[in-house]
Amino acid sequence: MRPITKLLSLLALILLATVPAHADVTDAPGANLEVSLITYGPGATYWERFGHDALQLRDTVSGQSINFNYGVFDFSEKNFFLNFARGRMHYLMDAEPAGPEEAFYVQEGRSITRQRLALTPQQAAALRDFLFWNLRPENAGYNYDYYIDNCTTRVRDALNKALGGAIKAALAGHPGGMTYRQQTDRLMSAQPWLMLALDLGLGPYADQPLDAWHESFLPMELQANLRAVTTTDVHGNTRPLVEGERQLSPNRLDVPPAQAPDLRLPLGAAGLLIAALLLVTSRHWRLGYTLLGSLFLVLAGLVGLLLLALWTLTTHHSAWANANLLLFNPLAFVLLPALWRARRHIAPTRFADAILLLQLLGLIAAVLLHLLPGAVQQNQPWILFALPVWLALAWSLRQPAA
Repeated sequence: MRPITKLLSLLALILLATVPAHADVTDAPGANLEVSLITYGPGATYWERFGHDALQLRDTVSGQSINFNYGVFDFSEKNFFLNFARGRMHYLMDAEPAGPEEAFYVQEGRSITRQRLALTPQQAAALRDFLFWNLRPENAGYNYDYYIDNCTTRVRDALNKALGGAIKAALAGHPGGMTYRQQTDRLMSAQPWLMLALDLGLGPYADQPLDAWHESFLPMELQANLRAVTTTDVHGNTRPLVEGERQLSPNRLDVPPAQAPDLRLPLGAAGLLIAALLLVTSRHWRLGYTLLGSLFLVLAGLVGLLLLALWTLTTHHSAWANANLLLFNPLAFVLLPALWRARRHIAPTRFADAILLLQLLGLIAAVLLHLLPGAVQQNQPWILFALPVWLALAWSLRQPAA
């Protein structure tokens, strides 16, 4: 994915609509069309971490090659960031000559791999016709979703349509390797704070088991999964869909890890450290205890407000019904006065005690939800972080007289 202005997109549409007199990709016979999947490795910027891909059509007679991709967005679009926050991301399909597009990714140091696909002339022509129909201004836009409707799922679906459903038939039902959460953590691990924020904000939707079809929301996964797909040629013979694969440019950036990092140990250790500091400072440095406790409560309240807003005010389905709301929620703000009174050795009010009890019950519910059979959301790292901190706060608030 890479941003581009609407003007450039419009120019691309105009240039592709202006067809020269001789045959090229726009009107070449299907027998002259070579179809390839172009896969670009992850980039350095956070929105490039998932990688990117494009469908390439090449007229073997004229030599013209056009890359079609679905990853165009525009930072200057009205209310872009507000729409992004609300889950209403507007993306566009785009097309441009293969050379300049691939040169951009070479300059960025990202790997480029071409897989030549074995489509029949009829399938290649049908794919070409669909892509140019999709490129029209009235059809080019779509509502982007990181997991179920992105630049790769659109490429996957276009190929699947041209092949009469062969790709979905081959991949659906075959277990994938990771969940949405694991893939997100793995690919975002180069930006640890952003990775943690995303992991905290993902709900049970992100932990559902994926088959190979759904895991092909990622360019590298689609590239790998297509190697197992077979198709039928014009003579009725079965053959691999990928009839040739070649790396056009090597990767010059840091490669994402093969597996998602295990967050249980670092977050659990961080929770124990904060809890220990709260217990020690509550005995020996009341101001430090109050400041540290206030920082945690403010952050817990803010996180809770954000998680609640993601669930109730946005279309980010992957953030809905987040069990982390039991660990971090706006009730934390209510305990701030009790914390500051504790600095002066004043016991919490009955109201504060009730809120604290409610929060402890929330912790118990979070643990039970995680332990019960059939639990979906994998938020164990955040439970390990929050549990000792809340227990330390509860104990210290009930011991104000040092």
